[in-house]
Amino acid sequence: MQMSSFPQPLYADISSALVFWYNANKRDLPWRDTKDPYLIWLSEVILQQTRVDQGLSYYNKFAERFPFVEDLANADEDEVLKLWQGLGYYSRARNLHATARNITDNYNGVFPDNYKTILSLKGVGEYTAAAISSFSFNIPVATVDGNVYRVLSRLFVIQEPIDTGRGKKVFSQLAQEILDKKSPAMHNQAMMEFGALQCVPVSPKCSECPLSNVCEAYKLNLVSSFPVKQGKVTIKNRYFNYFDIRYGEYTYINKRGVNDIWKNLYELPLIETSSAQSMESILQDNSFSEMFPENSINNIVHKQSIKHILSHRVIYTEFYLVEVTDDDFLKRNFLKINISDIDNYAISRLVHKYLENCEK
Repeated sequence: MQMSSFPQPLYADISSALVFWYNANKRDLPWRDTKDPYLIWLSEVILQQTRVDQGLSYYNKFAERFPFVEDLANADEDEVLKLWQGLGYYSRARNLHATARNITDNYNGVFPDNYKTILSLKGVGEYTAAAISSFSFNIPVATVDGNVYRVLSRLFVIQEPIDTGRGKKVFSQLAQEILDKKSPAMHNQAMMEFGALQCVPVSPKCSECPLSNVCEAYKLNLVSSFPVKQGKVTIKNRYFNYFDIRYGEYTYINKRGVNDIWKNLYELPLIETSSAQSMESILQDNSFSEMFPENSINNIVHKQSIKHILSHRVIYTEFYLVEVTDDDFLKRNFLKINISDIDNYAISRLVHKYLENCEK
């Protein structure tokens, strides 16, 4: 069974019911009170892979610090990453900054007002381009996010997996057909809010749903079976050994410059291993002897073990506190900072958790 065949007038009925529900149940969110494409773009980037309740404070911080796209463009990347700290998926922040500079340099600071140009911006995919286009300029293009996948798949019992090219095409076409072309902004907001608050992933209140009379999955008692996904993401384990090196009131950090997780964030000196290692094994590792010359360590103790879960990785981490007798060898490879100044640098949530635990 693929997609049920419904007469076109039902699409208008669905849209009307969604908008009616939205006006009665929508959350009061600041980005819904503006047509400014810059602020809408900012909110959409922050809300990628982020819950609204978590992203709201970040949106307010960014909107206050960078009220115009030129303000964001003129900021240092370190400041942008520091404001983003704790939100994860840091490539979003780097793309946000790069695109702000692009708009400032190549569009005279004026956000593009057509879908194709918006889609061409770095870090902007089809969903984000559709959101900006419809919310800011009322361009009739449907937004399709996780909430929309869920609503449409249940309404029409669509068995095409949402994580395949064909599935994405099926959902995109259907979303565009249902879209109210005269009021795309309102329709898109209503569809996504409905998925976020009413047609939720687990235990939705279907008996109270205004669309239960036309929902095929509800009629067939198959709501929990949709949406369909083809496969699971492969999870990779990684093993980090961090060294909190102390010389008097100073510690040492460095910036991750490789094309890897947390690019351009600061971290403590690190040795990554292919498997979990004991402290004794780490002390015998060649990377350790390269980092710490003979007789340079006064004391070393194991401080914490932290399991840190990312979308595609699980990072098993050991933290060691190292007191050194001098720091000439460290200054060649790491940035020497006062321990009290570490909060001025953008660091990963993993290292931040370690520092938080140290303060307790």
